[in-house]
Amino acid sequence: MGHTYKAVGFNRQKYIYDGVVLGGIVLYLALFMGIGLSQFEHITAETLIIRALSTSAFVLLHVILSIGPLARIDNRFLPFLYNRRHLGVVMALLAVGHGIFSLFQFHMFGDLNPLASVLSTDGSFWNALSGSSPFPFQPFGFAALVIIAVMAATSHDFWLSQFSAPVWKKLHMLVYLAYTLLIVHVAFGVGQESATYWPLLFTSFGAGWLVSIHIWAGVKSHRKDSESLAGDASEFINAGPLLDIEDGYAISLMISGETVALFRDGQTAYAVSGICQHQNGPLAEGRIIDGFITCPWHGYQYCPRSGKSPEPFSEHIPTFETHLEHGEVWIRSTVSPV
Repeated sequence: MGHTYKAVGFNRQKYIYDGVVLGGIVLYLALFMGIGLSQFEHITAETLIIRALSTSAFVLLHVILSIGPLARIDNRFLPFLYNRRHLGVVMALLAVGHGIFSLFQFHMFGDLNPLASVLSTDGSFWNALSGSSPFPFQPFGFAALVIIAVMAATSHDFWLSQFSAPVWKKLHMLVYLAYTLLIVHVAFGVGQESATYWPLLFTSFGAGWLVSIHIWAGVKSHRKDSESLAGDASEFINAGPLLDIEDGYAISLMISGETVALFRDGQTAYAVSGICQHQNGPLAEGRIIDGFITCPWHGYQYCPRSGKSPEPFSEHIPTFETHLEHGEVWIRSTVSPV
């Protein structure tokens, strides 16, 4: 945490993480271009670069969109949430590189303005629907590229503070619109020009994978949310044995319709709101580090007893009174007064 909640400084783990990501991308690009040169005798280096950059960005986008639901399905994927924005920025750079090379290769040296050429070269939608011309796929890719570039440019916490968390979150949810546009771009671009069905098969598999794990994660979250514990304002609710919770970690509960994170710290239980004040991150998926509840998304911290962030920060999450009886944790069903 920085004083103004700027990006967390680099450390050894981040260097390793980024090194693995960049090394994997370089290896992918090298293999893609090497195989392409060996398989297609007359292919140009520019075409290989365009295809290598586009496929690497598309694969990385699938990885990024898989992290969230996989983390909700299995806690072992939670560490990938910490640096997901790094992946997003790298993916955006690859996509922008693909766009720049494509612009120079196909649109820069014609009579039309390059942007006008991108939007009109494939013909009109009306002609495509009537069957007199191919479906214009490039505008879809251009629109997706604009969304991805804007998301990457606004990924820093400076923009989060300027827009507010709800607006910033809604802006970055446009990644799903970008993904849909890319599916159309790939389907009608590769599908109309390629003699093989492999690109379409891989694209269909990727889309099916993402839809499946999002539905799986949604069903699991819904089941958890439906198991709500109810009680009156003066009542304590039995949340189960303390020892069933791993030391330093939490379980997520629904109490009177509110998400609550129940943490165990040694022989003590703490119950706080399950929603982080930063980007509504799932605090129950975090852990206690150096005495503070730490959000798994971006490392925001709160005192488990008071719910307050350490000085000089002013964020605060609601807390719930707890006590132990014969090893069982009891939680008051209403928020403790500040």
